[in-house]
Amino acid sequence: MNNLFADLPTDLPEELVDVLGENQHVRIERIVSTGQASPDGFWFDQEEAEWVIVLKGEAKLLFEGDGEPIHMKMGDFVNIPAHKRHRVEWTTPHAPTIWLAVYYGTVPQ
Repeated sequence: MNNLFADLPTDLPEELVDVLGENQHVRIERIVSTGQASPDGFWFDQEEAEWVIVLKGEAKLLFEGDGEPIHMKMGDFVNIPAHKRHRVEWTTPHAPTIWLAVYYGTVPQ
């Protein structure tokens, strides 16, 4: 048995991404952030859709064209369509933010 909250680092130079399971249709990742954010001017523009939930900590996620980021707290989730440009503006700096991300085919906007 594995545990999503086990062996959490507290200080990382970059986000830690662990692939928990995958096949040709879906990929499930645990992402651990410790204060990381997307570099200035960088936008994620993914081929697949992403369903993501914050399991621990907090984060701010900005979608291109929105004036303000959404502030995600424990239990908050979003479904991001393929090619919906977005970036991580902020994650909790002094405690791990744990994301669970599920990447899959495309979803309509």
